[in-house]
Amino acid sequence: MGDDLGDDWWEQKGNSDAPGGEEEREEPEKEEEKQPTDQASPQEKKGKKRKSVTEKPVPAKKKKTALKSQTECFMAQEKKEDEGEKKPKKKRKKKKKTITDVLATSEPKPGSPGDLQSLVLEHFKDKRSVIELEELKLQDSCFVTSNDLTHSLSSYLKEICPKWAKVQKQHTEKSSVVMLIVCSSALRVIELIKQLTTFKGEAKVLKLFAKHIKVEEQVKLLQKGVTHIGVGTPGRLSALIEKEGLTLPPLRFLVLDWNWRDQKLRRMVDVPEVKGDLLKLLDTGILKGCREGKVKVGLF
Repeated sequence: MGDDLGDDWWEQKGNSDAPGGEEEREEPEKEEEKQPTDQASPQEKKGKKRKSVTEKPVPAKKKKTALKSQTECFMAQEKKEDEGEKKPKKKRKKKKKTITDVLATSEPKPGSPGDLQSLVLEHFKDKRSVIELEELKLQDSCFVTSNDLTHSLSSYLKEICPKWAKVQKQHTEKSSVVMLIVCSSALRVIELIKQLTTFKGEAKVLKLFAKHIKVEEQVKLLQKGVTHIGVGTPGRLSALIEKEGLTLPPLRFLVLDWNWRDQKLRRMVDVPEVKGDLLKLLDTGILKGCREGKVKVGLF
């Protein structure tokens, strides 16, 4: 009896307190339940990896740099477009205004003795010494009244030389003239000679330009008889003086066709070649005669 009771007591007790009971048996079952969850198939593992790759969050710094690069590219494109639009504007350069354009919109002003003075000094300032430049300066007494753009050639000459008939009779030397009229071209020479009709009287007029006439022929014409008025271009007049076909001592009046303008509205001194020839002509001895009071200068 005692043994049977002991066994029953231990059986009841063992269900709860006996070591190595049901709790120990339950643990391996839990472990067995966990094992199948840990051991996943290779496809499931790949899927998880892809998810992890796609679900990685983009860092904030990278987002900012990406935005910056996009904005920079956009700005660069805008700059290129702006430059492309600006380039044609650069090509559209404004044309430089010519003498014709300027004078077409402005009223012509009559020449003055100061204009001739400044022209001479500007030309010779780098070629002459200070003392020589002083000698080139002309006093106001060297000039007669300038044309105020209201005169014809004949009326202007009558004003500056009212005693022309007397001056004409007193001139008797060959290879010389009493009055020298200087203009820019051969056509202008012919035009001015026609305008002299009412002034010249019995005076002999000779055209002195280079077109179709050789220097030697003009030298012979000057030597044949007395010539009172010479009308010519500065280049040919300088050549005649150099060859002594035209002498300057009898000269009393030098008239420059200063205010006349050609089809391009250029004056005689606006054409570089003619201006150079004119200054050369003045330097042959005419300016010296002006300083000595022998020659009077008029700007027509």
